Amino acid sequence: MSLQARASFTLGKIAVALAFAGLTVAAHADTVRVTVAHYSDATAPYFQQVASEFEKANPGTTIKIEDVSWDTLQQKLQTDITGNANADLAIVGTRWLLDFVKDDVAEPLDGYMDASFKNRFIGPFLAPGEINGKVYGLPIAASARALYYNKDLLAKVGYPNGPKTWNDVIDASKKLKAQGIAGFGLQGKEIETDVYFYYALWSYGGEVVGKDGKAAFNSPAGVKAATLYKTLIDDGLTEPGVTGYSREDVQNLFKQGRVAMVISAPFLSKQIAKEAPNLKYGIDPIPMGTKNATYAVTDSIVMFKNSKVKKEAWKFLDYLFTKEPRVKFTSTEGFLPTTKAEATDPAFDNPDTKAFIALLPSAKFAPTITGWEDTAKAVSDAMQSIYLGKAQPAAALNAAADKANQSLGK
Repeated sequence: MSLQARASFTLGKIAVALAFAGLTVAAHADTVRVTVAHYSDATAPYFQQVASEFEKANPGTTIKIEDVSWDTLQQKLQTDITGNANADLAIVGTRWLLDFVKDDVAEPLDGYMDASFKNRFIGPFLAPGEINGKVYGLPIAASARALYYNKDLLAKVGYPNGPKTWNDVIDASKKLKAQGIAGFGLQGKEIETDVYFYYALWSYGGEVVGKDGKAAFNSPAGVKAATLYKTLIDDGLTEPGVTGYSREDVQNLFKQGRVAMVISAPFLSKQIAKEAPNLKYGIDPIPMGTKNATYAVTDSIVMFKNSKVKKEAWKFLDYLFTKEPRVKFTSTEGFLPTTKAEATDPAFDNPDTKAFIALLPSAKFAPTITGWEDTAKAVSDAMQSIYLGKAQPAAALNAAADKANQSLGK
């Protein structure tokens, strides 16, 4: 073969290779990247499976799952967005939504939804993802909070059906202390330290942020709630050193029978079934001060505005919120149903789930407002200083309110 012929042949091969490369690129042009929050070791396998099922039903579309720890998720999303390297879809804390909307990076979803799609959802859970009349996030996970109590321990001190009020908690804890057992598990470290304070705050009729948009947690109800917790600590009715215990740590104490009562989410019952199957427990509403109240929370899945595959991304979202994928995710992770179809499934026909669902009429959601994360930190810092005896409740809460109001722009 002549050099010229050889050159032509080589160029021909390159052209064919480039053509195939082009085809390969085209074949992967419909790749949808999805950043998912790591809830448990079952999270990534679940999303990989639904991605595979979706790909089989939708040839030409590839779903790429990225599993990220909650501890680093917010920072990763912010870094990726800044570098225009974010995924097409992502699970986020619903409380982060407002900042994404404010920064104009979240895609409004109303144009993709018809009435029947919206009607799939249990109303209260769709509402937190709506900002300024537009839906930006769909409730991928939902939870509420209740009081878990050790039936054997509480029965021994006269509360076989659990405590109903904070006075009951104090009375039962004093009797348990005499038996060498910590009554009330109190969280004082890491994420949701502020929320543990809100349980008591709301039960006394207080609010975190008032209708005027200013911090309201330093009200008389707030001081009463903080004083309640400080008294429990001072009287030795909690585990020692509460500021060293995260939510998971306190839950572990309960599973081990080392504290008799703890406030937590539906997923704790899943953990107990797996890790402490012989533990007899009951689920009650959060103890009453002057009223009943609980905390409800959603995590949302959002589509980013800079996605180049919005049509395919929406199609995957649509599939995620059909009955079978929802039932599997929600039941495996230990969350509450967010759609009407999944709520009818036998997987949720159990006393624990029903106990949490019954609390939803009195549920409070974290407000979707700018400055919420800084407000939460100010509250957490204040409660830690109170727990450690470094500040009195009223003074600590007033100082935190001043910080929060700066973050809230008030």
